[in-house]
Amino acid sequence: MNRRNQWLAAPLGAATAAALLSGCGSTDGSNAGSGKGVVMGISDKVKSTDPASGYDPGSWLLFNNVFQSLLSFPKGGTTPEPDAAQSCAFEGGDSKLFKCTLKKDLKFSNGHELTSKDVKYSFERTLKINDENGPAVMLSSIAGIDAPDEQTVVFRLKASDATFPSKIASGAGSIVDHREYPADKLRTDNKAVGSGVYKLDSFSEKSATFSVNESYTGKAKAKNTGVTLKFFNGDQAGLKTVLESGDVDFAFRGLAAKDIAALASSKTGDDKVDVVQGTGAEVEHMVFNMNDPVVGKLPVRKAIAYLVDREALVKDVYAGTATALYSIVPTGIAGHTTPFFDRYGGSPQPEKAKAVLKAANINGKVKVTLYSTPSRYGPSTDQQFEVIAKQLNDSGLFEADVKSVEYEQYEKDIQAGKYGIYVKGWVPDYPDADNFTQPFFGPGNVLNNNYDNKEITGTIIPSTSAKSDRTAANTDYNRLQDIVADELPLLPLWQGKQYAVTRQNVNGLQWSLDASTVFRFWEISKG
Repeated sequence: MNRRNQWLAAPLGAATAAALLSGCGSTDGSNAGSGKGVVMGISDKVKSTDPASGYDPGSWLLFNNVFQSLLSFPKGGTTPEPDAAQSCAFEGGDSKLFKCTLKKDLKFSNGHELTSKDVKYSFERTLKINDENGPAVMLSSIAGIDAPDEQTVVFRLKASDATFPSKIASGAGSIVDHREYPADKLRTDNKAVGSGVYKLDSFSEKSATFSVNESYTGKAKAKNTGVTLKFFNGDQAGLKTVLESGDVDFAFRGLAAKDIAALASSKTGDDKVDVVQGTGAEVEHMVFNMNDPVVGKLPVRKAIAYLVDREALVKDVYAGTATALYSIVPTGIAGHTTPFFDRYGGSPQPEKAKAVLKAANINGKVKVTLYSTPSRYGPSTDQQFEVIAKQLNDSGLFEADVKSVEYEQYEKDIQAGKYGIYVKGWVPDYPDADNFTQPFFGPGNVLNNNYDNKEITGTIIPSTSAKSDRTAANTDYNRLQDIVADELPLLPLWQGKQYAVTRQNVNGLQWSLDASTVFRFWEISKG
C-alpha cells in the first residue's frame, strides 16, 4: 500500500469551501533563508524526484519542499489554503468545476515564469504518463483542464469530488516547468525544478542537498539556509548511531520503536537528544481475503476479532509508539468512530470467539497462516504477527503460524489470491476520511481482498464525495464504518504516532509532525 503518502482534523466546512481559499503571501522574492543549515537522517528512500512517479513518503517529502501546489496545508491545519494560487473555489454548486486564479509573478527556481500553462501541463502529464508508482490514481476524477489565460486554470471533474482541493494540495499537485519535463515520459536525471521553498542541488543514493530558493514567493519563510538529507535505507542501528554521535542533527522515520521509547523515557541526564512527538494517522490493518476457504467465513473473522489484543500489541511490539486502532478512520480525522471496539471489545473475549465458531458448526482448531512483509512495513511487522498468532493459539481455538515474504513476491501472491490473511499499512495522501475509505472499499480498491459492498460503492462513497461541507459527510462515514465492522474484510490494528529524534539545538520540528503529514524543511532551525 502506499505511503503514504504517508494525521487533529479541521474539517472543510461549507463556508470555507465556498470561498476556497483566498489569500496572499510574500511576493518580493526575498527568501534567502536565515540561520544555519541542518542535516537530517531518514530511513525511507526517495524513490523518485519526478512528481509524476513518486508516491511514497520519501518522495513526497522532497516534493513538498521543492515544488509548489495550487493549494497547500498550513502548519497545524488540515484545511488547504492558497499557495501558488491566489484563490480557488468550486463553481456551479455540484463540486464538479474547480477554478483557481494564480498569484502574479510566480517563478521557478531556474527563473522561468510559472503560469496556468505549467499547471495544466503538470496535471495532464501525470495522467498521461500514468506511472504505476505515481499519483495519477489520485487525479482520476479530472475530465479536462482549461487555461483560458495565464493566471486562470479550471478543472472539469467527471463526478462530484469535494476532496479535490485536498488531493491537489498533496504531492500529487506538484507543479513542474513545462520546458524542463517531457510530456510523455519521466525525468531520469535525478534533478528537479520547482517553485517551492527549496532547490534540489544534488541527489544520490546516499544523500540529497537542498538550498533555499530565492525565487520563491509564497508565505513560508525559511528558518535555515539549507537542508542535507542522509539516507540510511532501513538501517535503523546506523541511523541511531549517527544521531547519537552528532553526524546528523535529527532523524525522522526509521528508528526502531524500542530506541524511540528508550530515548523518550531516558532518565540518564543525557541532554544531547530529544524526542519530539506529533500527530500521526499512519494505520496498519490485518486484511482478510474474502474468497479464502477459511477466513472467507464470517464466523472465523469474528472469532479473530474477539481474540486480537491490540493494547498488548502496541505495548510489547511498538513500545507505545503506536496506539490501538478500532476503526478504519483513525483518531484525529473527522468522522472517526470506534465500531470495532463497540462490537468486539478492547480486550480478548475467548468465550465469545468460541461461541461464534460453535454456532457456525466450526469444530476443532482453525488453521490459518498470517503473511507478513517486513521489507515494506518494517522489521516489527513479523514480530507483530507472531504476537497475534500466539494470541490466537493461546485461545485454544486456532492453529496459527506466520510466514514472512519479500515485498515484490508478497504483492504478486496477494494479486493471485494466495493469502488468506495479510498485513497492509497506509500513510494518508491527505487528511480526510475519504482517503481511509475510498481507496480500501471503492472500485478497484488497493486491498485486493475480493470485498465488494454495493451500498458502500454505489451509495455511500458517491454521497461523501459530493459533500463540500465535510462535516455533513460524517453520517455516511459512520454508516460505512459500521458496515465494515460487521462484515470484517479487515481488522484495524494500530495507528502510528509521528516522531523525530533530535539534538537539542534543533527547533521547529513540531510543525512537521502534524495531521497533514507535510514535512516542512523551512520551519526547522538550528541554534
